[in-house]
Amino acid sequence: MKKLKNMYRKAGIILTIISIIFSSILSTSCDNFVEPGEPVGKVPQTKVFEDEATATAAVMTLYGSLRDNVMLTGGFYGMNVLMGFYADELDYYGPSGQSIEAFYNHQIVASESLVKSLWNEAYSLIYMCNSAIEGIEESPNLSSSIKDQLKGEAQFIRAITHFYLVNLFGDIPYITTTDYLTNMKVSRMATDLVYEKILSDLNESKSLLTNEYVSGERIRANKYAVSALLSRVYLYLQRWQDAETECSILLSATSVFALESNLSEEFLKESTSAVLQLKPKSEGENTQEASSFLFTSGPPLNLALRPEFIEAFDPLDMRKQNWITEIPGQGGIWFAPYKYKLRENSGTSLEYSIVLRLAEQYLIRAEARAHTGDLPGAKADINVVRNRAGLSDTPASTQAEILQAILNERRFELFTEQGHRWFDLKRTGKAGEVLSAVKPNWEATDVLLPIPEAELLLNPKLLPQNPGYN
Repeated sequence: MKKLKNMYRKAGIILTIISIIFSSILSTSCDNFVEPGEPVGKVPQTKVFEDEATATAAVMTLYGSLRDNVMLTGGFYGMNVLMGFYADELDYYGPSGQSIEAFYNHQIVASESLVKSLWNEAYSLIYMCNSAIEGIEESPNLSSSIKDQLKGEAQFIRAITHFYLVNLFGDIPYITTTDYLTNMKVSRMATDLVYEKILSDLNESKSLLTNEYVSGERIRANKYAVSALLSRVYLYLQRWQDAETECSILLSATSVFALESNLSEEFLKESTSAVLQLKPKSEGENTQEASSFLFTSGPPLNLALRPEFIEAFDPLDMRKQNWITEIPGQGGIWFAPYKYKLRENSGTSLEYSIVLRLAEQYLIRAEARAHTGDLPGAKADINVVRNRAGLSDTPASTQAEILQAILNERRFELFTEQGHRWFDLKRTGKAGEVLSAVKPNWEATDVLLPIPEAELLLNPKLLPQNPGYN
């Protein structure tokens, strides 16, 4: 058994899962939960989940991993930046030969370190979710209401992590156990079945959670957050009526949510349009997004918004004025995303990273309504977002025009947020049309990333490789 465990430590999902769960727990307020001598890969669940305080702290490590390690991180290797490069939002100015440059140039190979990191960090978090769910279910000391809350949160995080994996890689394993022997032999699941699992997790999560934000701040999942993610999942699945239903739950909760009339306040921690946010690690810190995107003078060291994107804005669009900053420097003028404005630490944290927000719900419902023939309703939702940006009502009238108007609004509203632009181009079948014009190396097979080469070597059941990467 020792030899077997040593083999598993070498690489792959299980190594990363085991190491990340312990480093995550050790680096948080749960650092005393892992005692010396515990078997590798075995979480001391009786310690972690012995009372509400320790169990809650353990679940909060899941949010910490979302913020720091996985796709939703605002750091340089999260969806905001990586898929901004991969799509048509960002230009790359960093050193030549970097792994991230391969995303910008569409020259990714299966051995790319960033691809492996995306995969492994995501499955590490999924393992942590599974461990939390098992510990919560088995705890004899937690009340039923606390069990429901914490399990619902863990299932939500497991679902959103699988959601990004399936949209990046296509067919993937859907992992629901901490049994590393089982996980080492797991096969990829067809995309439609992965979505069934995502929906199952989200619907159970919704049944367990309440509408309340239990900490007062909007930093932990509740029913509203689940509905917001469900609406996106249904949109991707083209289940239009279901998408509209989930959106309407949030859009009708006017005592809880409202679009910020002042766009400069959209990404503050008190934003009334926030559905779910990620709180910085320490008080006084602000967001990783600001650190990733903002620079003080040109030329940029790493990135800037593409000039074509800037030129596509309506001159009257207040989003351009409030969410983009102009940075002069030697040789020209560059533009940076300015949704998050505080790069330096402050006395108290003022900005939190957005995971889900209200404007997306208006645009999801607009798209759902357009597809079901409710064109007036679709236009009404588009206009809510446009009017808040200082623009007049959309002139679109036909279904095709309205759908294009929605895609345009999503481009200007959601830019450099969690890869929305890339996923929109992909799911609407427009990736080739748009990116072939600006990415010389674009190929149709680029709609999926490769399964990491190291994972295929460790587990041949993950074969075949995605097209274009053999």
